[in-house]
Amino acid sequence: MPKTYLFLFVTFLLFGCTKSKDGQLFEKVENSGIAFTNTVTDEKDNNIFKYRNFYNGGGVGIGDINNDGLADVFFTANQGANKLFLNKGDFKFEDISDKAGFSKKDQWSTGVTMVDINNDGWLDIYVANAGNMMQEDLRKNQLFINNHDLTFTDSAEAYGLANNGYTTHASFFDYDMDGDLDCFMVNNSPIPVNTLNYANARDIRAENSAVADFLKGGGDHLYKNEGGKFVEVSAEAGIHGSLISFGLGVTIGDVNGDAWPDVYVSNDFFERDYLYINQKNGTFKDEIETYTEHNSIASMGTDMADVNNDGYPDIFTTEMLPDNDFRLKTTTSFDNIDIYRLKVASGFYHQFMHNALQLNNKNGKYKEVARFSGVEASDWSWGEMIFDADNDGYNDIYVSNGIYRDLTNQDFIDFFANTMIQKMVLSGKKDEISSIIEKMSSQPIPNKMFKNNGDLTFKDMGKDWGLDIPSFSNGAAYGDLDNDGDLDMVVNNNNMPSFVFKNKSREKNKNGFIGFKLKGLPQNINAVGAKINVFIQGQILSKEVIPARGFQSSVDYKQIFGLGKFKKIDSVQVIWPNLTQSILKLQKLDTVYAIDQASQIVKPFVVQQEKVAPLFEEVKTNFEKHTEDDHVDFYAERIIPRILSQEGPKATTADLNGDGLADLFIGGANNKGSQIYLQTASGNFNPKPQMAFKPFESYEDVAAVFFDADKDGDMDLLIGSGGNNRLSNRGELNHRLFLNDGKANFTHLADAFPVFEYNTGVMVPMDYDLDGDLDVFVGARNTPLKYGVTPSSALYQNDGSGKFKDVTSTIAPDFLKLGMVTSAVWGNITSKTRSSLIVVGEYMYPVVYAFEKGKMVEQATNLNGLNGWWQSIQMADIDGDGLQDLIIGNMGENGYLKPTPAAPVKLWINDFDGNESIDKILTRTIDGKDVPVFMKGEMQEQIPLLKKENLNYEVYAKKAFQDLFKKELVEKAAMKLYNYTSSIIAWGKGNGQFDIQRLPNEVQFSSLNAMVSTDVNADGKTDLVLGGNQFGFLPQFGRLDANYGLVLINKGKRVLEVVEDKQSGLAITGQVRDMVLFQQGAQKKILFFRNNQAPVFMKLK
Repeated sequence: MPKTYLFLFVTFLLFGCTKSKDGQLFEKVENSGIAFTNTVTDEKDNNIFKYRNFYNGGGVGIGDINNDGLADVFFTANQGANKLFLNKGDFKFEDISDKAGFSKKDQWSTGVTMVDINNDGWLDIYVANAGNMMQEDLRKNQLFINNHDLTFTDSAEAYGLANNGYTTHASFFDYDMDGDLDCFMVNNSPIPVNTLNYANARDIRAENSAVADFLKGGGDHLYKNEGGKFVEVSAEAGIHGSLISFGLGVTIGDVNGDAWPDVYVSNDFFERDYLYINQKNGTFKDEIETYTEHNSIASMGTDMADVNNDGYPDIFTTEMLPDNDFRLKTTTSFDNIDIYRLKVASGFYHQFMHNALQLNNKNGKYKEVARFSGVEASDWSWGEMIFDADNDGYNDIYVSNGIYRDLTNQDFIDFFANTMIQKMVLSGKKDEISSIIEKMSSQPIPNKMFKNNGDLTFKDMGKDWGLDIPSFSNGAAYGDLDNDGDLDMVVNNNNMPSFVFKNKSREKNKNGFIGFKLKGLPQNINAVGAKINVFIQGQILSKEVIPARGFQSSVDYKQIFGLGKFKKIDSVQVIWPNLTQSILKLQKLDTVYAIDQASQIVKPFVVQQEKVAPLFEEVKTNFEKHTEDDHVDFYAERIIPRILSQEGPKATTADLNGDGLADLFIGGANNKGSQIYLQTASGNFNPKPQMAFKPFESYEDVAAVFFDADKDGDMDLLIGSGGNNRLSNRGELNHRLFLNDGKANFTHLADAFPVFEYNTGVMVPMDYDLDGDLDVFVGARNTPLKYGVTPSSALYQNDGSGKFKDVTSTIAPDFLKLGMVTSAVWGNITSKTRSSLIVVGEYMYPVVYAFEKGKMVEQATNLNGLNGWWQSIQMADIDGDGLQDLIIGNMGENGYLKPTPAAPVKLWINDFDGNESIDKILTRTIDGKDVPVFMKGEMQEQIPLLKKENLNYEVYAKKAFQDLFKKELVEKAAMKLYNYTSSIIAWGKGNGQFDIQRLPNEVQFSSLNAMVSTDVNADGKTDLVLGGNQFGFLPQFGRLDANYGLVLINKGKRVLEVVEDKQSGLAITGQVRDMVLFQQGAQKKILFFRNNQAPVFMKLK
């Protein structure tokens, strides 16, 4: 096909079929008069090799610049003229750029903010500039003052806002609450990232760094408004301004509910994001590590708004994780474990490659739930906007995607690694540079529209709503361009025409709305920073008037609230920037109300500290911190998803000295000995050293249980070992039985148990043969250093004196291939009088065994087929029907893999390369095919022969697992299944069958590792207290860290209600591995045991 026709054909595909189809919510408006393309052309002295942000694109500003009631549109251009389009009504716009003073320019413009800087009632335009690395005058930001006649004059110098760094965006707001607008500016440091070697220079201001002057233009900047002149106060205000400040986005809002504005900055590359908490004294404190558990690694744009209608702002940042497996494997590389550990050790916190949705916990904490919500992946993403796109009363999330050249294309990176190619770039010859740039792929990507389902989950409706046009989109903004009560969108694209989308939800859905146009006091005429709360049937629809949002863009000041099918609202609260408030009773809907602060009856707004009596409060203790060794499983086994060497601490409790008080054992890690604690009458715990423990201090204790092993009337101690770095021939995996003398003095009984060769998962005493003594089931966690290879669990028969015989092969042969066991319970779950053993583990379904005719026989249940990564199980009668229920903890629904019964994850085990070493290949199901989870680089490190058969990434990306290896190797491979992630409660029906109920959303935000069932609120019903989190994954998988301890109140009728964290009193960070309940008289206390941290003791008030 001739090139001309090919171009026309591609153009038709991209732009021709753009009219709205029936049922689509958005219509791409043609012939609107808006004709703008952000054309970016690589040149000899100005190209992607010279300027790192060459393809970052431009922004969009929406605002009414001539006060005619119609929102106008402004575009920033990198290499061409910025453009201003006047709204003439009915989606017709006039290009007034030349007349307005926006003609051809040399500046590389980036962000735009609409702001009435002089409070004359006319919107001015602030334009951020960057690029031009050797011409600092061209980097000066511009402030275009509105002359009231559709013309503008640049007055940035006069206002003190002509910053000549590398500005991405600026936001204007009143940070010090003195009544006028100040300015926060994010600049993207231009310094080559590879020259920094992950050095943490966060506290060294760029201007004080020993680098060339042209590299000092990064960092964040805070300007205080001093009577109309802006003065920089960054250093004294606590604002970072270093060489590693790679700011790409800024969003403003009250994150902690104190009514003062805080600032979130999204940083690219290895620097973590910043969350500046307003100290209310003119300073800020970066508290990102206090408020969040992890961030996006290369955060792009950011926005802050309420996604669950609780009145608290949530935070969304975009990243570069593709949601398409082919794109993932051709354009993505994840940090390896060494780089991740180096970053954490260097102070860059926990960062992972995915979009982050930080859910406000309303107590000074956030929970990152992007994967639970389904918004974690959208490819190379820039702008995001959180707004109600369909007017149903819930904020949706729009994400603009695409980069004109795939800089991270892995095949190009391999090509560019060639020394000769790099020399061609350094030569500066245009033809040679152009030929290299042409090697980069250029793939337009559809933008995303994540519809809010109202339950903290989202569905991508980009295609259904007509927004999935493949593009290279960057900045985007929303506003009601036609004044019909829904929010339209404008998108700035690289090297293709911009998009104008008309929202038709008013016509399609008939959803109602209410709108507000606020007028503030003379020094803040547009009431920037005001918060509007619409109260409607127990929900709070809230918005803050902050126009600078997303990526380099500015939204309209008019606030539109979708109301869905609601026909009335309860009330409206406007909290003005000077901390006064108006309470409005508005009857008429589908109306935009003009609210003038000066004409309102206002009263002071005082932050009401909600009087909550928490259920639990912390008790100070003297328990020692659990300290892990630094063994890293991934060094021995490259392509496994998580480590199994840090499973402790585990604990167990019993009265050890006959005083009627429950005492405690806490297992130790490698060379950190275990400890017995005796409880005193006052409720304290004192350590009681045990000489018998000394010889075993090098062991890692991962399971423990008290029981009367020798039938002498006191409680003996059985300990199981793990660590995943011990081999069986050293004896460090053997079980250890310590006999109690009745006074809490323990003696090791050698040879009480046979040799054991596996890491222990759980130990359960049980009299399976009803001979009057307690036998023991030991669930094997895994085979040391061989992830996935099935270990052999064991059944030990007690001879009555504390000596145990392995009877597994004769009585319980199924146990030899049971699986990777994590937990088990013994109890009666049938109508029979005999108890059963219920076992859970990873790549297992919950399996039930009963002793029948001299054998442990698996019982048929409807739990069969729920193959999870189960972590815990407890038995209790939760619904009070006299039948035992099962609470079973899984990994939850906020993880990387997301398997389902229809699309399972599989683990394939075999020697795939014939080197007499077992390989493990993890796959997930996409379009019915088993595709490798890991990238090409990681796979060929483990199995080098793959490189020969997959010379480039594109070839590898197209192959299923079965295509990578010979048929006979695949057929002979052992396969383990993972198809279910939810934590559940299985309501017992008394016949071995269950009604299976998924536990509430908040439980699914993380793993459920441990639990206690007890009556928390003294209503006679059994409630649940839960602990979780798992950190030991490869960086590709991120962390599960969105559990601070949970309380589920039993409301009866099988309803479990989650208690908000601020009411529960639980704020437990870290990985909870075990929990123990103490009943001290009428007082209940729960001890939470955390990996590599001190235990937390909480008492029920």
